[in-house]
Amino acid sequence: MSQQPDQYKRIAKNRRASFDYSIEETFEAGIELTGTEVRSLREGGGQLTDTFALIRQGEVWLHGLHIKPYSHGNRANGDPDRRRRLLLHKKQIRYLGEKTQQAGMTLVPLSLYFNAVGRVKVDLGLARGKKTYDKRATMAERDLRREVERALKDRSR
Repeated sequence: MSQQPDQYKRIAKNRRASFDYSIEETFEAGIELTGTEVRSLREGGGQLTDTFALIRQGEVWLHGLHIKPYSHGNRANGDPDRRRRLLLHKKQIRYLGEKTQQAGMTLVPLSLYFNAVGRVKVDLGLARGKKTYDKRATMAERDLRREVERALKDRSR
């Protein structure tokens, strides 16, 4: 399980994930990339919308991650929407495989970032889909929190 420190450079965040899913656990995973993809990510060229992870034959694959082609790349630039392998321990993959077999559980990437050493990492969340009424409750809770913060701000002036 991982908690992303502030010192890491975030490339992309899946904002929709916390709205559509309730996150049960998080895992930090490495990602298999080519050289031009890493350079493109350093330029800020990653997008996590509509991204999901699947476990196939003992490997975790990330589908839907869009990494724009590197600006100074040539034919070494690969397909921007290809599926990419995530790097996890076998024990973690087995655990995630068992959990995703349960009804309603899925693997959702939460954020993409560079760690302290400069490697690209993915925060992967084991999540359960929210119902419509859960989403409404989340929105109401967020609005209430905003109003409280506004009132405290006005009060401290």
